Amino acid sequence: MKFSLVFRVSAEDIDEWGHVNNVAYLRWVQNVAVAHWRHAATEEQREKFTWVVTRHEIDYKKPAFENDEITSTTWVCEGKRATCERFTEIARGEEILVKARSIWCIIDRETSRPTRISSALRELFHMS
Repeated sequence: MKFSLVFRVSAEDIDEWGHVNNVAYLRWVQNVAVAHWRHAATEEQREKFTWVVTRHEIDYKKPAFENDEITSTTWVCEGKRATCERFTEIARGEEILVKARSIWCIIDRETSRPTRISSALRELFHMS
């Protein structure tokens, strides 16, 4: 199940070289993942669990510039006991600007500890 956000690059995202700063891409990777969780999960699931990142890998392919319309698309692939692998592509039209792979760990809000990803969540996000 893929999920996308569309937005415009703002002046705050631009670095001294006149293109999007790497930190902005990282923020976008995080934002689309959180939005995906909030969109797909039930209120009960959101109240019981949250996610934290344990790893990000980002490949920068092409620069983006102020006022570019950007689409950030994410999906979950493999799930392990308490972690899942999430992919993100950031594009301008058909042109891929960034590819990212992140590892997210599910946290039980009550205990603040990692917990097993339930079969309901695996099914919801089509995890293998």
